[in-house]
Amino acid sequence: MIALSLAEIAAVVGGQTHDIPDPSVEVTGAVVRDSREVEPGSLFVAFAGERVDGHDFAHAVVEAGAVAVLASRPVGVPAIVVEDVQTALGALARHVVRRLGATLVALTGSAGKTSTKDLIAQVLQRAAPTVWTPGSLNNEIGLPLTALSATEDTKFLVLEMGARSIGHIRYLAGLTPPKVGLVLNVGTAHIGEFGGREQIAQAKGELVESLPEDGTAVLNADDPLVRAMASRTKAKVILFGESGEADVRAENVRLMDSGQPAFRLHTPSGASEVTMRLYGEHHVSNALAAAAVAHELGMSVAEIATALSEAGSLSRWRMEVTERPDGVTIVNDAYNANPESMRAALRALAAMGKAAQAKGGRTWAVLGKMAELGDEALAEHDAVGRLAVRLNVGKLVAVGGREASWLQLGAYNEGSWGEESVHVSDAQAAVDLLRSELRPGDVVLVKASRSVGLESVAQALVETGAEGEVSAR
Repeated sequence: MIALSLAEIAAVVGGQTHDIPDPSVEVTGAVVRDSREVEPGSLFVAFAGERVDGHDFAHAVVEAGAVAVLASRPVGVPAIVVEDVQTALGALARHVVRRLGATLVALTGSAGKTSTKDLIAQVLQRAAPTVWTPGSLNNEIGLPLTALSATEDTKFLVLEMGARSIGHIRYLAGLTPPKVGLVLNVGTAHIGEFGGREQIAQAKGELVESLPEDGTAVLNADDPLVRAMASRTKAKVILFGESGEADVRAENVRLMDSGQPAFRLHTPSGASEVTMRLYGEHHVSNALAAAAVAHELGMSVAEIATALSEAGSLSRWRMEVTERPDGVTIVNDAYNANPESMRAALRALAAMGKAAQAKGGRTWAVLGKMAELGDEALAEHDAVGRLAVRLNVGKLVAVGGREASWLQLGAYNEGSWGEESVHVSDAQAAVDLLRSELRPGDVVLVKASRSVGLESVAQALVETGAEGEVSAR
């Protein structure tokens, strides 16, 4: 964080100083909520959770170098005591963002937020110092902590924004007001919580409503609900997509035998070829969104195309491809899942399978529950099972309870038979099955909602049969 005195922080957050002998002492290190991340000069934010109370670590963090604790009660060490820690953290982030003068880019969408955020970060950091959301820390705690990690030389701040309900993104945008707002898509993720896609669109569109007149709304031309958000902003509108009306668009989109996409990137200032390191055609839309943001912020099409072609995944368990020494390829996409991302991952698996089949390999889809779908859960799981069959995925392993049975049933009803689709009870059963069945050349996709924990399947399979060092691509 930029250096701020404890007295200034107390004034910004409306807090009282306790046990602070010298209020002019500055916070020069990171603002953290995890006591293990404390470093000399840190400010430790003490949240009282259901299982762990950060206040209990106050003495330990000061001994580790923290200059003070942001707390909701006195803790016997230097502290700034406030009525509500979360509100105070947001106020501090808002103050620091105003002081910085960095260009703030915010993005939201039902699918692809984290992957797109990682692409934007990798492109923009070629132009100037850039700070971005780590992983998926996109809520009312993770977002301000990311903003507070910026320093005096930060030029671009890229923040992912998630939404659990109407008004949530409006709140986040108030904490860290964006200059550029990107909306990727409106899908069915969290539809059970929102009640319908129109309500999801209402929530996502709060981002473009928050933009200033001299800001820019970057919208997906291929998604009607997103494109309609142009009427909800006073900012300049830039469209991206494969539509001929998009300002930033892709032509000649194709998948390489490896499952990696290539396309010709068109922008208002020219065109250039892109061949991505990431896997799956769905990354084309993510790349176009990143390109539109970067172009609007002054980068040339050649710079953008080079950066996109060299960009990798910065976040774990998102189409993370590992080739075992024995010739089996594991695709760990187990961080999360919704119907849109599940379909995209299956199509990527099918593309990768073409090369595998030429060598005698097979494709395996190890799938689990997609959470928070409400009344749509049965239909969506059934549809994913059917799609696996339509894409000629060799083997479907549905893992878990009721939702997994719906996946398997969808595959069966679409025309799967025998052991081409199988339902197993848990992750260990899936590992046991695959360990006995996999052979050189096979490609295995592992994907489910985060709560299912299928990353353990992918990790176990990566380790299985390894002879020497495993090489990750």
